[in-house]
Parts: sequence; C-alpha cells; structure tokens
Amino acid sequence: MGVFEKAIIEGDEVLKYIPQRPPIVMVDKFFGVQENMSASGLLVKEDNIFCEDGVLQECGVIEHIAQSAAMRIGYIHISNGTEVPIGFIGSINRLTIDRLPRVGDDLYTEVEVEMEVFDITLLSAKVMLGDRLIAECQMKVATPGAAK
Repeated sequence: MGVFEKAIIEGDEVLKYIPQRPPIVMVDKFFGVQENMSASGLLVKEDNIFCEDGVLQECGVIEHIAQSAAMRIGYIHISNGTEVPIGFIGSINRLTIDRLPRVGDDLYTEVEVEMEVFDITLLSAKVMLGDRLIAECQMKVATPGAAK
C-alpha cells in the first residue's frame, strides 16, 4: 500500500463526498488527505457498469481516477463546511494502463496535486494493484465556481 494505511470512509458513505451516483460510482473507500496527496480505492465487482467479461475496461480505470480526484475535492469541501462541487475532466495526458483490473481486484489510487490555478487542478495519479503499478496519468480537473 502507499502513504495511507486504513480507509477513513467506506461504502455508501463515499456518496456524501462525490457528485456521482450509482451505477457510475467508481470509488468505495477513501484513505485521507495529506498535504497535496490523497488516496482512494475500489473493489472491482462483476456488476460494475464498466466491466466487460470480468475485466474493468479502460474507461472505468479513467473514471476511477477522476472520481478519486473528486473524492479529494469533496472531502476538503465537506471538511471546510462547503458544498461538494461538480467537476469536469479538462484533459488526460501521459495515460498508461499496463494491466486492466479484473473482478475481485482491489485498487488503491494515489492522487497528487501538482498545481492549482483558480478552479483548475493539475494532478497526477497512480493506480496500484497490491505492489504493482497498473495505470497512471496526469489529469486536469475543472471545478467552476467552487470556492476553495
């Protein structure tokens, strides 16, 4: 595992922190925020909307990364007593997916903020399966109108 040891938010409680709703919820645990880093997770289940033949497809991995970023932003906003903003993926760069997760895989994803300018956040993300890096990218996320 990475920086964080134990989930602080799990299951349906994550819905308080993200704008997404079933069947498009792609995080089921949150490990916390430390400075410019946060971590979340997902247990890949057979009924996942992005699974095909027992494999989480590329779009599901990308959505998991985006919702990991959303979880961080939502957690910070709730902690500050403000509403969870709706965000949008602005761009995805340097995406590599070395292995697609299978049903039963438990993903651990670290999101590191590289830069925040107004309502645009540039982040890097690493998706781990145990000790193995299976995907990574840079992503720009816009949260228009969100006060930080």
